[in-house]
Amino acid sequence: MQVSVESISKLERRMQVQVPAERVSKEIAERLKKLSRTARLKGFRPGKAPLTVIRQQFGVQVHREVIGELLQSSFAEAVTERRLSPAGNPRIEPQSIDEGQDLKYVATFEVFPEVALQPMDSLDLDRVTAEVVESDIDAMIERLRKQQMKYLPVARAAAAGDRVTIDFLGKIDGAEFTGGKGENIAIVLGDGKMLPQLEQGLIGAAPGEHRDIDVNFPADYRAAELAGKLAIFGTEIKTVEEPTLPEIDEEFCKSFGVTEGGIPKLREDVAANMRRELEQNLRNRNKTVVMEKLYQANPIDVPNALLESQIRDMQIETMRRTGAKDVSQAPPREPLVGPARRRVALGLIINDVIRRENLVLDPKRADARLDEMVGAYGDAAALKRAYQQNADAMRQVESLALEDQVVDWILAHAKVRETVSSFKEVMNFEG
Repeated sequence: MQVSVESISKLERRMQVQVPAERVSKEIAERLKKLSRTARLKGFRPGKAPLTVIRQQFGVQVHREVIGELLQSSFAEAVTERRLSPAGNPRIEPQSIDEGQDLKYVATFEVFPEVALQPMDSLDLDRVTAEVVESDIDAMIERLRKQQMKYLPVARAAAAGDRVTIDFLGKIDGAEFTGGKGENIAIVLGDGKMLPQLEQGLIGAAPGEHRDIDVNFPADYRAAELAGKLAIFGTEIKTVEEPTLPEIDEEFCKSFGVTEGGIPKLREDVAANMRRELEQNLRNRNKTVVMEKLYQANPIDVPNALLESQIRDMQIETMRRTGAKDVSQAPPREPLVGPARRRVALGLIINDVIRRENLVLDPKRADARLDEMVGAYGDAAALKRAYQQNADAMRQVESLALEDQVVDWILAHAKVRETVSSFKEVMNFEG
């Protein structure tokens, strides 16, 4: 078999392949001989038809099948011989396929780029660390209290933080306007969900009171017909309720699924959830830093075949996430080119790190990653079993775990500066 290769660009190759006619003829003859043992032809017993008849009956079909298979098998042999790594399927253009002649064709394809991996000790990285402390747990418990806050009726005038239920009718120049009327509307004063002047005008109002409140609509108000205009809202104060937080007691604990162990057990569970979320956040944040540095330090050309495949995957991923089913609803290609190129490049770089350093998946890491993924759900054990019984799902888990190992390996060999932060800063948590 004769093979010649030329470079069209950095990654594209054009390979000419010539398979001897003898090999083609031999493959056809063997296929016809095998077929003759089972062929059923009119006038002949099974397996007794002469080869000349078999060739006459099936020759064209067998020739077509053999050529198709030889195009694939000889291409695989040729790239192996020339030590090429195709990055996608080749575009094959047959030049000569007639029986009795050499099989000739041209295959055009891209190859994987060579990664000139920079030494890891040349990477300068910042790694953020943080811990969950008792004050963080206190703040989280307080947030849980606020989630169960109740409003109780009071006879006094309304103050900031109270919930006021009103009927209102708004008028501009004495005329009602669309959207300016409401009944039994509950407003928490200070929440900012209503126009500020309306909320402010309700402070000091008592149940049963009528108030006219002047409200200037902002110049950039979403309803253009109201923008910049003065409205007078006539309001009827129906109820005033003050916020009341629950006591941190046994009942409070039970509301969060803690039936035994009381407050200490609740704090323990809350702290465990906080640490898990913090660990995930820190890992993702530090992983992003590592990946960005790795990407910047190791620029590589990306095969177009892999780029287009990644763009399609990202479009499908977006459609699945948004529930879109029609191809016309797929996100446009252009905004995805940059992220797809980065994703492909990082995949190639990471694979090179794995190969060079002989990194092997740690099953314990994969199991821990899976536990973390299912831990936030009610029946974690059932969900874990479902993952373990799904080969595709487990491959994704294992891929993430191995990627984590790569990040840890890089952090162990790069120049790392540690920055101590807090739970509140990392999680953007406001108690």
